[in-house]
Amino acid sequence: MNKPPPKKINIFLSLEQDIFRGYFNPQDPAPLYKRQLSHEFEMYIMTSIKSAKRNSEFNYKVSYSTEADKQYAEPLSYAIRQHFMESRAVASASFERFKRKTYLLLFTSLAVVLVCQGFLPMLLPENEDHRLSSGLTNSLDVLCWVILWKPIERLIFYWNPFLKDISILSRLELAKIEIIEIEKKTSS
Repeated sequence: MNKPPPKKINIFLSLEQDIFRGYFNPQDPAPLYKRQLSHEFEMYIMTSIKSAKRNSEFNYKVSYSTEADKQYAEPLSYAIRQHFMESRAVASASFERFKRKTYLLLFTSLAVVLVCQGFLPMLLPENEDHRLSSGLTNSLDVLCWVILWKPIERLIFYWNPFLKDISILSRLELAKIEIIEIEKKTSS
């Protein structure tokens, strides 16, 4: 079965000064290539890729109309790559914390289940009242299922959004950046 070609998503950016200033956090005094991206700009990029699929390719199309504007293409490219590299690192660290906490919860739950299923039934009297012993054993079985439910659910269902975010941030970081000159229209 042939795979469909990856969908290409273009993110259009302009180096015109009035638009370009909005790409960065205005309170950041760092040099241009080290500045933080503005929240609005990041939201624009994320909105642009909303229809992305797992195998979608991202491309930045950066347009300029004057040579003075062209000088900002490389600092913008560096700032975008740096921003998404840091965002991916944060998402990866968050995923690692999620895995560590979930496995700790699972092993703690397994220890409680081991105590409930291994040692507590030995403490119950066998001959006196069979109904009481059977009821307590069934209650322990239900308790064990309840204790194990959340860690197993988290391990099965909750990891995929982390991997999706990491994949998107990685593709945004490594996306091809194409710089395009736009000719100015002359008024007649």
